[in-house]
Amino acid sequence: MVTTPPRSIPTAPKVSKVEGIKERSNALREPVATEILQDTTHFSEDGIQILKFHGSYQQDNRDNRIKGQEKDYQFMLRTRSPGGFIPAQLYLALDRLSEEYGNHTLRATTRQGFQIHGILKRNLKTVLAEIIRNMGSTLGACGDINRNVMAPPATYKNQPAYMYAREYADRIADLLTPHTGAYYEIWLDGEKAITAEPHPDVIAARQQTREGVAIPNNEEPLYGTYFMPRKFKIAVTVPGDNSVDLFSQDVSLVVILNDRDELEGFNVYAGGGLGRTHNKEETIARAADAIGYVDKDDIYALMQAILATQRDHGDRANRRHARMKYLLHDWGVDKFRETVEGYFGKKIQPFRPLPEFKYEDYLGWHEQGDGKLFLGVSIENGRVKDEGSFRLKTALRLIEEKFALPMRLTPNHNVVLSEIDPAHREEIQGILDRHGIKKETEIDPLVRYSMACPALPTCGLAVTESERILHSVLDRIRALLVKVGLPQESLVTRMTGCPNGCARPYLAELGFVGQSPDRYQIWLGAEPNQTRLSAPYLDNMALDDLEVTLEPLFVYFKQSRNPEESFGDFCHRVGFDALRQFAASYDPTVLETAIEATTGSARQRHRISVRPEIYQRLKGMATEQGKPMTELVNAAIEAYLNGLLS
Repeated sequence: MVTTPPRSIPTAPKVSKVEGIKERSNALREPVATEILQDTTHFSEDGIQILKFHGSYQQDNRDNRIKGQEKDYQFMLRTRSPGGFIPAQLYLALDRLSEEYGNHTLRATTRQGFQIHGILKRNLKTVLAEIIRNMGSTLGACGDINRNVMAPPATYKNQPAYMYAREYADRIADLLTPHTGAYYEIWLDGEKAITAEPHPDVIAARQQTREGVAIPNNEEPLYGTYFMPRKFKIAVTVPGDNSVDLFSQDVSLVVILNDRDELEGFNVYAGGGLGRTHNKEETIARAADAIGYVDKDDIYALMQAILATQRDHGDRANRRHARMKYLLHDWGVDKFRETVEGYFGKKIQPFRPLPEFKYEDYLGWHEQGDGKLFLGVSIENGRVKDEGSFRLKTALRLIEEKFALPMRLTPNHNVVLSEIDPAHREEIQGILDRHGIKKETEIDPLVRYSMACPALPTCGLAVTESERILHSVLDRIRALLVKVGLPQESLVTRMTGCPNGCARPYLAELGFVGQSPDRYQIWLGAEPNQTRLSAPYLDNMALDDLEVTLEPLFVYFKQSRNPEESFGDFCHRVGFDALRQFAASYDPTVLETAIEATTGSARQRHRISVRPEIYQRLKGMATEQGKPMTELVNAAIEAYLNGLLS
């Protein structure tokens, strides 16, 4: 007797928990709309996830955690500011709201937005409504959606490429803005904010219903019920300008002009992304690939096609594998391009030649090209605050109250003030000088080109410090460079409190990535203009071991660098095996002896001899582990003494 096997019933593909939360949200309305009315200090887990789409993260002040007591819940709000544009009216509103409802500071982000920290749940609606009514928005600043579209902050009026980059950052932000009415229903009780209408071409593109791209009968025709698998990041820049860290973006567009300085089209990069997880080798930092070129008339259709490709093929089961960089990594560029072309409906043209990219920060005074000026002001670690003699918050408030200058935040979390009448230059500079704000020529380049994420105490993902300690770390690095004979040397240094990479440490010459309390993974070898990724050199470096770890590297760099070679390029050229071998055999007493011979001063040193066979074993172990012998000796002695004491 032969039996027919039962027909298998297809099962729904496995998806992450967040996908279900999005499905139940009624286009981002619930449970936020219900829970914002409840007299509680925080949102549910479902509410936290949907709140992100509205531009807010639920946090708690981890410095105030007390066992057995409720967490000190508070909220961070982030602006959606394409190209970093902040009108004077909005800035003054943000300044006031941070004083009345926040922690008295503003935080300029590395994606050209402002954050207000420390808002209580009962004040969240008030603050958000005020931002909207003062020409701002937070919609899509967080969540599984297109984030803030970046562009160079320079406000040149006589360089058409920069004008097109700013213009198309605005247009693409409008193109990919969610359709849902949830945002205004919840925060303005259904009142539609008065905003500028998108460009007619953008309106037409949003209304198109191309098969495979638009989702029929859905409130969100482009995003659908589930939005994106993860965050989606875009930048628009000009040839040669890498102020936006273009290789870190999901999609980067480079404006291409014809011989008459008219916009012809865009070069397209795709597949960048820096977030990763420690001890999860399948998670990677990745630089974007060149995809091709499209004419300007096709750019909206192409952006929708790329977004639809990631929407439909991104990994919705594993959020660690959900960014678009994994499609490029798993598929390769050719398959990715072919898939996009299927949605796009035509071939993507060959990539156009480009000049070498350079990093720019636009600090200091510059001619706009129309008779007016713009001024780049450094904000160390992006924190706008008044502290001691440094009173940047007051200075910016005074300038904006008197001159109402348009503002653009930079991708290096600084600020550019634009449209400045030359007659006002002296007065504006005087305000900054009186409030302790350094000119760009007075800032140590180590500080000028550094970045840190907020980390502790507010970020729930941070495993250790970042913003609060970076300045002291840079002081120690500067002292070390002076010690080894490189007093004028600088390098791009970035620090994060976790591996998600918000301050883009994987594109830094020297990256500190939080790995455990007071310990960091060290990344080396990126190019100073952020066109090449760094690589992990050392795991779990204790902050106390900073000098013993970096001194051998700086000495090797000084001894063996090529003329004008940067530290990042040096590390990349010689390779990590050579770096580790040099560090393992490095004898710090040689440098100390040289310093004494030069300065005539002697330091107190404690000499301890070891047997030759112990020395050889120690040297071999140091080479194997890629650590200085001094570090291993100190660790062994400390462990021995602790054992005796216990």
